[in-house]
Amino acid sequence: MKIIALEEHFVVPELMDAWHDGPDATEEDSALERARRVQRALLDTGEQRIADMDDQGVDVQVLSLTSPGVQNLPAPDAVSLARQANEALAGVVAGHPDRFQGFAAIPTPDPAAAAAELERAVATLGFPGALINGRTGDLSMDSRVFDDLYGVAERLGAPLYLHPQAPTAPVRDAYYSGFGDLDFILSSPAIGWHYETGMQFLRMAIGGVFDRHPGMQVVLGHWGELVLFYLDRAQPVLEQAGLHLQRPLSEVVRENVWVTGSGILSERYYRWACEVVGADRIMTATDYPYIDNSGGAARTFVEGLPATEADRTATASGNWERLTGRRAGQSSPNA
Repeated sequence: MKIIALEEHFVVPELMDAWHDGPDATEEDSALERARRVQRALLDTGEQRIADMDDQGVDVQVLSLTSPGVQNLPAPDAVSLARQANEALAGVVAGHPDRFQGFAAIPTPDPAAAAAELERAVATLGFPGALINGRTGDLSMDSRVFDDLYGVAERLGAPLYLHPQAPTAPVRDAYYSGFGDLDFILSSPAIGWHYETGMQFLRMAIGGVFDRHPGMQVVLGHWGELVLFYLDRAQPVLEQAGLHLQRPLSEVVRENVWVTGSGILSERYYRWACEVVGADRIMTATDYPYIDNSGGAARTFVEGLPATEADRTATASGNWERLTGRRAGQSSPNA
């Protein structure tokens, strides 16, 4: 069983410098400084990473810049660093085409450049899609300034992975402060990231993004970023309040959303995701290097899922290959 993992992170040194030098440096950046092991793993795209993949039981990683990526940089820096990171990633993939694929970094602070970079990344560099870390500064993903970007994604059949970043400072202060060293954890990996990303998807849906781009496909990690678990609540109350979309929200979720577990090895969450979106829209991710899937844990989880062999194989790699138009045996993103 080939396992392709989708939420697998790396970083380039120039981007880390930009985060630290920027006026809006966040606790995410200082957390990377504190976690030297994670930092080394993010910077490594060679032998140690491949050894870790082998230990997890993962055959292919789809690499992406770690959060917050280029989403909160000044527009000129975001454009240049996204291009630089994508060029570097293309080189990594070319060096190990049987082990790596890539999600493009997209410079959303410059919406026109973002659309152009997605076009270049897919058509020229051969990436199958892109990863966006939620908001761009204070601008949410439902803004119409991103319609050209979404139009390119739809036309090229390039899925967009919607990835978490930290909530804005006022949200962190209001909801996640007062617990000392736990503040950052509470506002980010414990639950804050997932409210943040789920709201970005809901804003996209409520704001008509999928009405305007009905063929665009997005991927939500962490078993749907809470959206799947509250869909039966959100749809009726929004419709009662006057929400009018071309398709019901539940239909948008079933037809435009794909789900990964992001290293959360939960059979309960898998079963729930199957009920909401179907087994043919669930894929694998380990959230490397943040989640420990060592000792073959990633493979053991997929191979032991409470599902048919066909559904397990689809979750392992088949759904990703179908989403990106691949067939078994085509390992290079340039194929």
